[in-house]
Amino acid sequence: MEQLSFYDVKTKGKFNTTEYKVQERSGRYFAVAKSPKGTHECWRVLSKDQADKAKKT
Repeated sequence: MEQLSFYDVKTKGKFNTTEYKVQERSGRYFAVAKSPKGTHECWRVLSKDQADKAKKT
């Protein structure tokens, strides 16, 4: 998968990862990754093209 940058709101820090899953909610696409500094998840909005590309790989 392509490397994406996420912002962790709880720890107020950015991190990059290639380990994420693509989810669709209400017609919008999101990349969901586990936080490296906790047990919570971090979400990032994806365009439809990004989501389709990530699902193929």
